[in-house]
Amino acid sequence: MEIDAATIHLLPMARFAVIMFLLLATPYLARRLNIPAVVGYILVGILVGPHVLSVMPGNSKVGEFFGELGKLLLMFFVGLEIDMQQFRKHRRKSLVFGLATFALPMATGVAIGLAFGYSTLSAILIGSLLASHTLIAYPLVMQAGLARHLAVTVTVGATILTDTLSLLVLAVCVTTHKAGFSPAALALQLAQLALFVFIMVFVLGRVGRRLFQWLGRTDEASFVLMLGIVGIGAALAETLHLEGILGAFLAGIAVNEAVRGTSGKEKIEFLGNAFFIPCFFIVTGFLVDMKVFATTLWSQSGLVASVVLGLMASKWISAQLVGRAWNFSANDRGLMGSLTFPQVAATLATAIVGYEAVNAAGQRLIDERMLNAVLVLVIVTSVVGPILTERFVRRAETTPAALPVRQAATG
Repeated sequence: MEIDAATIHLLPMARFAVIMFLLLATPYLARRLNIPAVVGYILVGILVGPHVLSVMPGNSKVGEFFGELGKLLLMFFVGLEIDMQQFRKHRRKSLVFGLATFALPMATGVAIGLAFGYSTLSAILIGSLLASHTLIAYPLVMQAGLARHLAVTVTVGATILTDTLSLLVLAVCVTTHKAGFSPAALALQLAQLALFVFIMVFVLGRVGRRLFQWLGRTDEASFVLMLGIVGIGAALAETLHLEGILGAFLAGIAVNEAVRGTSGKEKIEFLGNAFFIPCFFIVTGFLVDMKVFATTLWSQSGLVASVVLGLMASKWISAQLVGRAWNFSANDRGLMGSLTFPQVAATLATAIVGYEAVNAAGQRLIDERMLNAVLVLVIVTSVVGPILTERFVRRAETTPAALPVRQAATG
């Protein structure tokens, strides 16, 4: 994120005060404007970043660290929030829907990348950007009492597969881009990935449970232990030339059940959601040059429209096909589709990693126009997704009795 620009010179504590004010004011303004807070933070980052007001330097090491930690915590929380019991209960349906809502958007993204002149490797990464999803509308479902609704639990379970596969594709693409492709190197990396997933989910999962029993008896100890596990997961991933966000995500899955319902978990979520994760979104805004962004929207409108419409169409079709196969109602199929529209956590983190991945020839894995297209995708889907979800939630029955007996009884 090396950005050279004239910067308004503020004392360090003055910059800190500005950031605190922005973190406080942005959610309030976002609610008043009826836009997601994520979008608000990115827009604030654009405004105060090096390309507009230059209040904040784009190459601050402290800012980069906070943004990096926020990115890791974001993916850790994604793994942490997955309901493993519900996933096991409906694992067959979750896996089928997960494969469908991964494969179709993935194929769509690859086709879009190739059609707009990207290399095969870049096109594969673009496909992985569309294949994941972020359940930012899940609070609406919880508030309506539909968290255990079959269509919802299947969608939540599918998130495990889509996000894991997307991050694995990212790991392979980045390594291949930097080191070049060879069958032997690819086979070695796939073996490393398999070993890494095993260590993180099974070994760290068991060790983590015991550590929380022995050392996590106080909220403070549990809090520090979780931060340490995030660091271990990210460091181990980077040691194997993988991306830290993959390690953080798998670390969240590994300790998922060990920390569920604990006050230590609530404390780390409070700190992450109040400070570090917003810092990541703000730092992401620093990357956006509004002149280039506007040029991309104007001159690359076909690319932007293809990415946004391709994502929505492929996610919607996946939900319709799988939902019809299980005789889900039209409303449940719509609920599944709308929940998988938003592209925030894994998509944004993957796009940043892909943009910063530079090979020996100085070529980025994805260029600035694709990064800008992804930012448009994040903004559009994080607005449209919750709006549609709220519409389907209002139509849905809120009692378990409303579920067909055959559906409720099978997994």
